[in-house]
Amino acid sequence: MKEIQAESVRGVIFSPDRASVLLVKRKDIPIWELPGGGIDQGEEEEAAMLREIVEETGFTVKIERLVARYLPINRLAKPTLLYECSVVEGTATTSSETTEVLFFPLSNLPTFLPAPFPNWIFEAEKKSPFFTRKLTEVNYRTLFIYFLQQPILVIQFLKKLFFLRK
Repeated sequence: MKEIQAESVRGVIFSPDRASVLLVKRKDIPIWELPGGGIDQGEEEEAAMLREIVEETGFTVKIERLVARYLPINRLAKPTLLYECSVVEGTATTSSETTEVLFFPLSNLPTFLPAPFPNWIFEAEKKSPFFTRKLTEVNYRTLFIYFLQQPILVIQFLKKLFFLRK
């Protein structure tokens, strides 16, 4: 079976005591999420991870390990690699893509932290060996529930997903 190529990367960055995790608030759709994004054509996956984190957070990081490969079950997500990273240097800095960059205690994550990010944080925290799994928590039922809770955010997400793709 041919391995599905990753189209995006995400990074979990814990504080040195592993009690907090770094999240960014997007500028285009104002939600908290793990830093990361698309892999440019011809770009290595790890290089994309390092680039995305410095662009979105201001931090230079080192990759500690590859946590997982997630495979989408629908058009709401992309094949994604999740890395655990640690800060090498830098200061939390917003960018053209982010409005806030903050460490949140694992016991007090933002109220609206959409799927799959809570699960990804938990999976990275466990320090399990690398695994591949289907991204079942990103589904149309969950999207509908989010729509009932945050309709404007979901409309912004769908507009970007289906109409603004490059």
